[in-house]
Order: sequence, then C-alpha cells, then structure tokens
Amino acid sequence: MDTYQGELQAKGLKVGIILSRFNQFISDRLLEGALDALNKLGAEDKDISIYKVPGSFEVPMLAKKLAKTKKMDGILCLGVLIRGDTPHFDFLSAEVTKGLAQVSIEEELPVSFGILTVETIEQGIERAGSKAGNKGYDAAFALVETLNLVKNAGLE
Repeated sequence: MDTYQGELQAKGLKVGIILSRFNQFISDRLLEGALDALNKLGAEDKDISIYKVPGSFEVPMLAKKLAKTKKMDGILCLGVLIRGDTPHFDFLSAEVTKGLAQVSIEEELPVSFGILTVETIEQGIERAGSKAGNKGYDAAFALVETLNLVKNAGLE
C-alpha cells in the first residue's frame, strides 16, 4: 500500500497571498499569522507576493487571474466576513467559498481558504490570533502541506 502526504517545507515554493482589506483590523492579523507560518516553514520573502483586494467578493476573481499566470505554486486567500443584520453575509460567504473551490478545481492549483466566516467581531478576533489560534497561520500550513503532497505523489 502506498501512502502519500505533504511535508511542511516551503523553501522554493511560490505563494500568492490574496488579502481582503475589509475588516482590515482582523485580516491584517491573519496575514501576520500566514507570513509567520511561511517563514517558519522556510519560505523566502522573494517567493511570496501579496495582493490586496477591497473585500472578500473580489478574492475569487483575482485567484483565477493569478492561477492562470502559472507563476504561483499555490494561492492563500485571507479575509473575514462578519454576519450582520441582512442576508448579505450568507450570499457572500457562499459565493466566495464556491468561487475559490472552482478556481482550485478548474486550474488544478492548491488554493487555501483562510477566509473567516464569523457571527461576531469577537469571534473574528479570536480566530485571528487569540484563543482559537490564528487561522491565517493554519491556512498557510495547509497550503504548504497540500503543495508538497501534490509534488510527492507525482500529481503535478
């Protein structure tokens, strides 16, 4: 039986990070966590590109454009959607999630989902570096592991 898994080694990997600026006081903390993780895994600054978009709705389109350039080994998407008093949150979270899954499948490129979908600002803060850890950090680890799995299993 063959078993494959990815290593936690980012040296030489080209990573594109797409950061939603909406709710920036939280999304910036996700970015800090992601960069910390990539640094710990051996990524070099020259191999990381950060693209800032106005909000989460713009993330899938930019992910598609980046994927088509074939310049990135993987894409890390970061942002935060906070439920409000209207159904806007439900529409956005569903479309952003579907859009990023579609990009990953169609372009056959690992796309890591580091976009928080939370009920309150407090939940967002908790998931961006306090009690619940930093989901940007976790998403970066997931991306690196997936990239290396694809490579190690000969699925490139």
